[in-house]
Amino acid sequence: MAAQLTIEHALTLTNSVKLPQLGFGVYQSPRDVCVRSCLTALETGYRHIDTAQYYANEAEVGDAVVQSGIPRRDLFLTTKVLTAAGSVDATYQKCVDSVNKLDQKNGYVDLFLVHSPNSGKTARTEMWQALEKLHGEGKSKSIGVSNYGIKHIEEMKEYAKVWPPHVNQIELHPWCQQREIVDYCNKNKIIIEAYCPLVRNAKANDKTLAGIAEKHKVTPNQVLCRWSLQKGWSPLPKSDNPERIKLNADLFGFDLDEKDMSALDGLDEGPGGAIVQAVDN
Repeated sequence: MAAQLTIEHALTLTNSVKLPQLGFGVYQSPRDVCVRSCLTALETGYRHIDTAQYYANEAEVGDAVVQSGIPRRDLFLTTKVLTAAGSVDATYQKCVDSVNKLDQKNGYVDLFLVHSPNSGKTARTEMWQALEKLHGEGKSKSIGVSNYGIKHIEEMKEYAKVWPPHVNQIELHPWCQQREIVDYCNKNKIIIEAYCPLVRNAKANDKTLAGIAEKHKVTPNQVLCRWSLQKGWSPLPKSDNPERIKLNADLFGFDLDEKDMSALDGLDEGPGGAIVQAVDN
């Protein structure tokens, strides 16, 4: 299976929307460099960009899309809503503002996520119902969640018209494998996106990782992204360094064999391995 992967490979959501498996993250990408980084990514072959209201660079991603000259239909844009605005309509309007920043001309994003479950059930309900309204009007082709544990996704059955969510974006890397939520998502056909796939470079010197990178004559980051791809997830590596942006997409000239995958699988530290947030199941 792994050998068939290419940069064009896409995962199919339950609503038949195609999500390019390799994504490009822009968390903490400052406004003045975000456009440049996105353009480098698009020139390199990425077709999936992941931003959020919280990142404060949606407009810059939108500018890069226009400047790239790539047809909008060939791109996949994701954003997220972190906080409810007090009513479904007010939150919906917040989300429409994001859509307009990202795609003023065509008026849609490909995926809109509830960024976190941490604000409580009332806010979760409000944000999801705002996204359902957006989805119903075609302003977001797909909708999903981020950082949701099993209990949060099960709870949605009480208020959701669209269930299961199309995507759950969670922290995933060899030190934080979150197997319980991964199994649940797989069973319910929820596509998994992996944020922090590079562990923010904190594990570049890990002996197991470095050994596998040396074996394949690639960088530790390339090994981490390839591991995520071979798991069937959508990794979202982030960098503002042009060379690293290119390297992080150069994942298709090598395969991790069973021994490599098993060694990386053995690094799991459970919730303690998270650098942002393990989900609460």
